[in-house]
Amino acid sequence: MAPAAPPARPCPPPPPQSTGTALELLVHGVGGATPQEVLGDPRTVRITGDATAAVYRRTEDVQGEKDPERHRRGPVAEAYCWSGLTSGDGSRALWLLLLPFMVVNLAHWMRPTAPDGARAVRLYGVLVRLVALSLTVLLTAAACEVALDLVAWQCAGTESCSKSRSWLGFLSAHQDGWWAQPGRRLALAAVVPAALVGLLWYLSHRTWSAYESQRPLTGADVEGHEPGGAEGAGGESDAGGGERSGRGPDPGGLPVPSPDRPALSSAGFWYGRRLVARLRAAHTAAGFLTVAAAVTGAAARHDRTVGSPVPQTFGMAVEGAIVLCALVAVWTVCRRGRSERVRDTVLDRALITYLPGSALLLLALAAVHASWSRPAWQSSGSLPGETAFRLLALGQGVLVVALALVARALYRRTPEPRTILYGLGGPAVAMLACALGGVMTGGVAQRVADWLDGPGTPGAYRADLEGPPVLLSWQASAIPVLLLLLLIPVLVLLARTARTARRLAPLIEAEYAPETSDEGRTRRIARIRATAALTDSAPEIVGVVSAATLLLGAAAVAGSWQSGTVPGRATDGSGPLLESIAEAAQSTGSWLVGFGFVLFVAGGRRAYKDASARRTIGILWDVGTFWPRAAHPFAPPCYAERAVPDLASRMVAWTTTTPQGRLVISGHSQGSVLAASAVWQLPDVTRRRVALLTYGSPLERLYGRWFPAYFGPVPLLGLHRSVHCWRNLWRASDPIGGPVRICEDPDPGVDRGPLKDPLVYGRTAELPLPEPILGHSDYQADPVFAQERAALLDELGPLLPRQTGGRPAGQP
Repeated sequence: MAPAAPPARPCPPPPPQSTGTALELLVHGVGGATPQEVLGDPRTVRITGDATAAVYRRTEDVQGEKDPERHRRGPVAEAYCWSGLTSGDGSRALWLLLLPFMVVNLAHWMRPTAPDGARAVRLYGVLVRLVALSLTVLLTAAACEVALDLVAWQCAGTESCSKSRSWLGFLSAHQDGWWAQPGRRLALAAVVPAALVGLLWYLSHRTWSAYESQRPLTGADVEGHEPGGAEGAGGESDAGGGERSGRGPDPGGLPVPSPDRPALSSAGFWYGRRLVARLRAAHTAAGFLTVAAAVTGAAARHDRTVGSPVPQTFGMAVEGAIVLCALVAVWTVCRRGRSERVRDTVLDRALITYLPGSALLLLALAAVHASWSRPAWQSSGSLPGETAFRLLALGQGVLVVALALVARALYRRTPEPRTILYGLGGPAVAMLACALGGVMTGGVAQRVADWLDGPGTPGAYRADLEGPPVLLSWQASAIPVLLLLLLIPVLVLLARTARTARRLAPLIEAEYAPETSDEGRTRRIARIRATAALTDSAPEIVGVVSAATLLLGAAAVAGSWQSGTVPGRATDGSGPLLESIAEAAQSTGSWLVGFGFVLFVAGGRRAYKDASARRTIGILWDVGTFWPRAAHPFAPPCYAERAVPDLASRMVAWTTTTPQGRLVISGHSQGSVLAASAVWQLPDVTRRRVALLTYGSPLERLYGRWFPAYFGPVPLLGLHRSVHCWRNLWRASDPIGGPVRICEDPDPGVDRGPLKDPLVYGRTAELPLPEPILGHSDYQADPVFAQERAALLDELGPLLPRQTGGRPAGQP
């Protein structure tokens, strides 16, 4: 951990007394790092920032600009440490339960590149937001299934179950108490899912204030400098947005970027307060309305029977109001999308106040309606939630298929060969988000049902307890089939990796010739390099799993709709063998679904107590929460909305106070993505004084392939042309980093690699002990790192005007 800052923190360094000062701004990668680790010195001082994210220097370098002679051999080093944004206190481990929301949010950013303003782009965004809304409804419906159906309706309405649960005594239908009537039990149980929705609203609001409320650079910040933007770097700046802002000055003081500049250079890209507030209101309302519909639906159905003491008009009025409010929530999600051309600072206060407030009022009316005395009403069987779950599953499948058609149409307009799954990466990931939501929904429902049922076979319930909806059992039955199907590509990848390792062996020995070969050493290096290449095969796994999930999910909906019973119990004459297989699949799947949910909870609890486990989960959030919350407001917060403005502001401030200074921003792994994003946000006059050094970078290998509209070849080429100079170091043994594949003749390009790993094959006089295979770590240990950094600093000064092609004047 970093030492606490002294009470009297030193001020930022004053302007230098001589020219030639150079600064290296280091940005670490995933998993977090202390300032001491980044700077390689136990004595560090915080220069600017807070306990969450800050810039540090070595104690001896605090006033480094005053003594440029001392740093003539190298730059002054600063470390921007942002690990507090993702791997702080243990409560963030509970974000693991928000994983489906995070995954569907990624699908929003994975659309293919398309011409700016294309209607298909906005349609893509609408479809993803609808899938995200369905996940909120699904999660709330699962909570209703547990609290209202399994506990309040089935168990409390069954004498044998309620007697074995003493804490349900006051709700038991056989105690003849005030709460014995089914409607009142449902109204009380509705507190649980309503509290869950309220908790999600609170977390979304709190995390926005804590992590994502940093305003981007404005005209006053850059003192009249020209805004950022990569000339000729085409890209979209209104991704999936329903509202389009006209061209004109940004409210923050920066002109609006032109359409031929990438979206990441837009002033409003890292400030989505208005969108998150609108989506939060719509999703909160949808959650409350789901609970209200479950409560009033049961009561209204009973009121339509003969002899009910409650007028039917009351229930009909509440149901009609719920439908009307739900349509407003859906309209809000569809109509009001993300706007990136301007810094969207205006809040729709009426909408974000009255929409969830109206939904909460309707929930209260539904509870009052259900609590009306109905002495003859008795609970039996299960609540009719089967249809709701089937419609949700069917709707998600239709939305994913429509999303795939739109994504494919976008890809055909501007095909890029390295885009994953030919543009279908977003729909595939959206399907995975739905699958995760289904596993968590089925897991919690079946786990609670098995607990209420007592000892017995998972998924098989006694006669007086119906259990969860049949569809969940059919979906659970598909899990063993999915795992068996997944074995095929896994075995293919293992065989391909072994074959690649054998093919690499003679190439590795030739690379290190004339050193004496060692079969074991060669085999180990070849195996690590072949394994590192598996990252490029991830799209194949995602495609297979998503396609199989869609087909098996459709089969589960059809099977549950046709049979109406759990698999293996149908009386269709299919034969005892098939029935036994189906029953075994259902039991295994039910156990796996319940185990999966328990694993989620146990992982979150372990991470809450164990710092190492919390660090591992922090790595997951480092990768998954880089993007703003554009599809789901309850996803874990976006740390880049704090980190990118921090880095851009620091670079602008340093170049302003150091007129003749040179700056290298140096990013490793995920830090290279933050560094590139910050450079995009710089005004042109600042960017021409900045060099970019990336190493172990996933900019093209992961982000360029999975998010082509934002990190594809056109935006990266524009970044190369607009920044003064850029070098990217990579290794063949690195499973994450890779080349950025930018090379313009006669420019030698950005990439330097593959670097040797290990540095030497065997023992030498300089290195008598075996050198490790570093893979993704410790790029600074390679002499090439210092050489390329020095070359960047030499290229930075003296500064020369840029030519149209983006290279310094005078360069051949």
